[in-house]
Amino acid sequence: MKVGIKMSIYDFKVKNINGEDVNLSEYKGKTLLIVNTATGCGFTPQYDGLQDLYEKYQDKGLEILDFPCNQFGNQAPGSEEEIVDFCQSRYGVTFPQFAKIEVNGANEEPLYSFLKKQKGGFLGSNIKWNFTKFLVDKNGNVIERFAPTTEPQKIEGIIKELL
Repeated sequence: MKVGIKMSIYDFKVKNINGEDVNLSEYKGKTLLIVNTATGCGFTPQYDGLQDLYEKYQDKGLEILDFPCNQFGNQAPGSEEEIVDFCQSRYGVTFPQFAKIEVNGANEEPLYSFLKKQKGGFLGSNIKWNFTKFLVDKNGNVIERFAPTTEPQKIEGIIKELL
């Protein structure tokens, strides 16, 4: 990327759950909810709420992008395949899941560096725990960052406004 050019969320490539590159430009025109998740976390039941939102609003342009993260308390220890199996069998997850990433530190996913720069949050830019959520509008603007304790249904109103 050339110096001086403003980065967009659509400039990033990430790995899907099968290790294949996915260009986020594929999601242009969609409202995105980007979440770092874990299968063994106290917030893991939020998968139910995320799936409910996805079922309600996918046909209106919502995409939920799930990035498993094992950085907090070793709460996503499984392989990508084990994580997908768990999420599908336990919570009926049908939204896109991506390869496991780190969201803080030297090995953090560049997408998360960008998200944190856009919406650092009142406690600073580092992600504090699993199920931190970033809401992105149809034009790729990072609109809001939500704490792990914010349940998916609590942000339904703002999602509806953006669709």
